[in-house]
Amino acid sequence: MRQQREQMVTQQVEARGIRDPRVLAAMRAVPRHRCVPLPSRPRAYEDMPLPIGEGQTISQPYIVALMSELADIQGGERVLEVGTGSGYQAAILAELAGPERVYTIEILPALASSARGTLTALGYAAIHTKVGDGYLGWPEAAPFDAMLVTAAPEHVPQPLLDQLAVNGRLVIPVGPEGLSQILRVIERRPDGRFVSRDVIPVAFVPLQRERPPADPSPPR
Repeated sequence: MRQQREQMVTQQVEARGIRDPRVLAAMRAVPRHRCVPLPSRPRAYEDMPLPIGEGQTISQPYIVALMSELADIQGGERVLEVGTGSGYQAAILAELAGPERVYTIEILPALASSARGTLTALGYAAIHTKVGDGYLGWPEAAPFDAMLVTAAPEHVPQPLLDQLAVNGRLVIPVGPEGLSQILRVIERRPDGRFVSRDVIPVAFVPLQRERPPADPSPPR
């Protein structure tokens, strides 16, 4: 698998313009095949997203590398990931910022539990994990110097903007499912302004939300 991982980095990541040496090293370090279900492991290093259960996917390697590079993590930043999924992106972020600096939220308990086990087995037990609605961020741990959202909301959630540190970066796919989505980078300037730029068209699963509890009061 090490040879396949090296080919993945050189042919899918470097060949498409990813240049950050720390991102390239992280992609070489994390065993992607350990982050996908057993039936998909022979295809773990191919240039495609893969199903991980619960209707969710692990992004193709290039997209993981691109989002990591756009976050511009130099080491020691506090990082939030929305959508833990398989745990692969969280592991990459741990290589960049340090495991104890990474916070990751997953709304689906089964995926969160599986990812927690995978991350612990890979040596990333210090990553902070949480089951919850990622749209709301993680206010108790804010502000964050970098945020990555691995599922697409139809618009940028205001709670995430509120929890972004000054000079921080939010990397997020935006747009409705089945239509054109765009990968966007939003920076918070010292004067409080948010400045955004669109990077490339993408296709992500939609960002799931927690449903409000039903009203227990009887109808009148």
